[in-house]
Amino acid sequence: MSLVFNRKAQYEYAISKKFIAGVILSGAEVKSLRLQQASLNGSYIKEIGGELFLLNAQINAYSFAKQEDYDPKRSRKLLLKKSEIESLAQACKQKGFAIVPLAFFLSHNRIKLEIALAKGKKEYEKREVIKKRDLQRESDRLMKG
Repeated sequence: MSLVFNRKAQYEYAISKKFIAGVILSGAEVKSLRLQQASLNGSYIKEIGGELFLLNAQINAYSFAKQEDYDPKRSRKLLLKKSEIESLAQACKQKGFAIVPLAFFLSHNRIKLEIALAKGKKEYEKREVIKKRDLQRESDRLMKG
């Protein structure tokens, strides 16, 4: 069951390989995510000291939890196998590649993060996607009516 999507990731990046990672969260963050009170817009993943961290992802404060000094955009550690971390870090060092968060989802009652190794699209590629989508929408409209 998907909880939160990064809608711009498909538009901004050409996704080459997907991974599933665990995330270290507090209890209030888990409850907030289950209520879908989060956003992955503008978030990214960075390798720091041989570990991957989710940066700039907003998980709003759970309304029933007592959190005076809660930071909704704090960095969160990702849990992956060492071989996966090394392959992602190696691929990320190549020009144009980035590690992008795609979605938070539930897997066997645990919250997971789907991440992807992606290459940034050029401006003309983005315009091409928009043009194809508009043509498809127009042809669907003509076929319907």
